[in-house]
Amino acid sequence: MLTVDHRAYDPLRPQVCMDEASKALHAHAREPQLPRPADPEKPARPAREDYEYIRNGTANLFLWFEPLTGRRGVKVTEQRTRRDWAELIRDLVDVQDPLAEKIVLVMDNLNTHTLGSLYEAFPPEEDYRLAQKLELHYTPKHGSWLNMAEIELSVLARQCLGQRLPSRAALGREVQAWAEERNARAAKMKWRFTTADARIKLRHLYPTF
Repeated sequence: MLTVDHRAYDPLRPQVCMDEASKALHAHAREPQLPRPADPEKPARPAREDYEYIRNGTANLFLWFEPLTGRRGVKVTEQRTRRDWAELIRDLVDVQDPLAEKIVLVMDNLNTHTLGSLYEAFPPEEDYRLAQKLELHYTPKHGSWLNMAEIELSVLARQCLGQRLPSRAALGREVQAWAEERNARAAKMKWRFTTADARIKLRHLYPTF
């Protein structure tokens, strides 16, 4: 898989890293107070937020990322079912990279991340069409950090998800704005971890004879 990360960019075979995460939806129990600037009569006051909140369930975030072009997208769903993953794949194939001969897809080994999910979600003709567009690569067990989408998810968490978001709609607006800003800057990622590095750092995972 590490050799895939070092391939040169090919628009006909774009590399796409995909990952997912859950986000708890919390609403304010009391409206927060906005910050108050200083004036001659009153001192400045920072924003205030009550520690109490209302739980509104959770949402799932699918993030896809093209590290060599600096494009990414985030899709908010209620769950992370096989159907949800299959719909994301169809969006990648038909909307995000419609001219690609193959999408080189890097992801972890969740049970929903299989071609069988396409078979369950779509008729056989559609399942076959989408499957022919994919070149799948899985991160090793206990090695999901080798997926660049996981790094991009941590950026999303730091820059966007530290606030209370009460609904999937609110979450969708925030992550869409975040993705648009990152895409406008074409924020790319240069992967430096090589196979030689892996043989040193991960030698305890290699079999011994």
